[in-house]
Amino acid sequence: MMLIRYNPWQEFNTLQRQINRLFDSALTPETVSERAFTRVPAAELHETADAIHLKLEVPGIEAKDLDVQVTENAVAITGERKSENKTEENGVTRSEFHYGKFQRVIPLSARIENTNVTAEYKDGILNLTLPKSTQEKNKVVKVNLEQAAA
Repeated sequence: MMLIRYNPWQEFNTLQRQINRLFDSALTPETVSERAFTRVPAAELHETADAIHLKLEVPGIEAKDLDVQVTENAVAITGERKSENKTEENGVTRSEFHYGKFQRVIPLSARIENTNVTAEYKDGILNLTLPKSTQEKNKVVKVNLEQAAA
């Protein structure tokens, strides 16, 4: 029978190696560039009695590079920020800009009339006005309690 000396710190060493590998793989340039392609624009929703107002932040993207599709209960935005091809003979360029394609689907809290949507794109902000359907406007009904009790 062979005796093996127990080292209680061995498990901590294994854990430390796994954490180091996790940080090493998370900070490699390939992973950072992959994250750039999954960036989505920030959104802000404001709901009124008649409509839902959606504001999206998409700076640096031209209107022709955006595709907005609206269904009765969701908005899908697809776009692409194209990188500029610059050639420099001397010096180093460091960029924190994110280039590539993105897609975001935003579910809506109410049904809308997707044929009457209006859009405005100015200074990198996309504003969508999504009018609620007439069924949604009439969704809340007041119940007369006097007749229900009789």
